[in-house]
Amino acid sequence: MKPFILVVEDNVDLLYNLNLLLESNNYRPITAKNGKEALEILSNLEEIPEVIISDIMMPEMDGYEFFRKISNNPLWNRIPFLFLSARTTPKDIRFGKLLGVDAYLTKPFNEKDLLAILLGRIARNKRINALNTKIEESFSTSNTIMKSPIEGQREYFICLFLAFWDDKFGPELHQYFPEEKIFPIPLNDIVNQLFTVATSIYGHDKITKAEGVLLDIKNLKSRGYLFFDSYLDKKERFGEKQYMIAVIAPSINYFHTLEIKEIFIDLSEKIKNKTNWNIEEYWKKIYDIMLLDTIKIE
Repeated sequence: MKPFILVVEDNVDLLYNLNLLLESNNYRPITAKNGKEALEILSNLEEIPEVIISDIMMPEMDGYEFFRKISNNPLWNRIPFLFLSARTTPKDIRFGKLLGVDAYLTKPFNEKDLLAILLGRIARNKRINALNTKIEESFSTSNTIMKSPIEGQREYFICLFLAFWDDKFGPELHQYFPEEKIFPIPLNDIVNQLFTVATSIYGHDKITKAEGVLLDIKNLKSRGYLFFDSYLDKKERFGEKQYMIAVIAPSINYFHTLEIKEIFIDLSEKIKNKTNWNIEEYWKKIYDIMLLDTIKIE
């Protein structure tokens, strides 16, 4: 089936041309003239678009507000999002990237660049969807069960852990917080499932290029954010020591991952440089992100 693309643009001529371009390249576009109209269309669709292309300056609801609405919706927040805008200053582009959009193309744009971005984002999303499906299958056939939370310890559902890949034994849990007896999930089983399934999708030669991946772990009624990296090690079969930093929590949204990724990058540098670090301190940083978000909602 042809990939389904939502295009949001208030310039009627450009919208028409984008529609023609996508149709002639085997895509199925659907169009909207502003963010408000696009949200109404999304709410009534039975199929989720594979990519959203949006202008920024639009009446009724601009592209920034539209992106925020998309990012806060659990059904839509993993759709690759591309800004296509006449706003070309470095400040505008930097702001778009800080928001976390997948790509930012300035008008007038090169059609080949747009098509290349679409191809890359769709391929990456398919890998993530396949990863989600395999993880769901993996957990459904295991005995891993999320127990009921202990009263007063709900915050400990946020679990941070580090696992290394061992050529002989596979994934090995290296550090974690909080204590496993407090957290109601057998972490060794979870580490094994997540790391093994991820390598089966990406392959060991590309696993550390996966960057951050946000997943639904429905069997655990949780979400996970996984970050893969490595450092050179000639003793290892792949010439590098591969590892996964991950956090599991009842709710992780798209904006959480932007901050968590920065924390994981910092932690990963310490791992590579074999610098001392305290896992509880990093857990607290992530916990503060979640707590601040809860306060804002309330």
